Amino acid sequence: MLRSERLRVEDLHAYYGHGHILQGLNLEIAPGRIAAVLGRNGVGKTTALRSIIGLAPPRSGRVLLGDRDVAGWPPHRIVRLGLGYVPEGRMILPDLTVAENIQVAQRVASGQWSTERLFTLFPALAERRRNKGAQLSGGEQQMLAVARALATDPKVMLLDEPSQGLAPLVVEELTRLIARLRDEGVSVLLVEQNLKLAEAVADVVYVMVKGRMVYDAPLARFQAEREEVKAKYLTL
Repeated sequence: MLRSERLRVEDLHAYYGHGHILQGLNLEIAPGRIAAVLGRNGVGKTTALRSIIGLAPPRSGRVLLGDRDVAGWPPHRIVRLGLGYVPEGRMILPDLTVAENIQVAQRVASGQWSTERLFTLFPALAERRRNKGAQLSGGEQQMLAVARALATDPKVMLLDEPSQGLAPLVVEELTRLIARLRDEGVSVLLVEQNLKLAEAVADVVYVMVKGRMVYDAPLARFQAEREEVKAKYLTL
């Protein structure tokens, strides 16, 4: 099993042009835990993940993986240190096969998540290992995006809207997969609109409004306060 790491984000500020998107973002994921981030569209959830992984470097603040501040590092260095990323929209390589998509991401052939171990975890991908990415269904593409991120041997996984556009049965499979990652020792930061999925896997729930966290609670407390939180922060 992998050794989990704690991920802490402290007072993170990020901009797109003159737009101040992240306005002092704070969050924490304990080792081997799942944190779900909820929020309306446009509040900065995707920007938060992109800033953590280095695709949208923050203007100020800290991103601590264990004791190391990786804020502003290039993405490839952050990934090598143990952060995996599954972007919104999957972004698999359509002209490469399933096996090639995974191999592109692998740093060492004998890592924690070898190709064969990934195919054991994702039997549908094993059956289609020679198919190109463009030939996969939406659900298969999402599973491939997760497998590709696992191939980097992450200690913490960032998942951006993984259930988007997927059929209910596929979402159920995804729910089981995310819980399995925690069992395997991978901490998870999940950005999600699907409240049912978030509640099924999260240990702690955050709510984001206008670039900052306005609410966080353990799952049990969130469930007790769900309707109040939804009315205040999540419904239009």
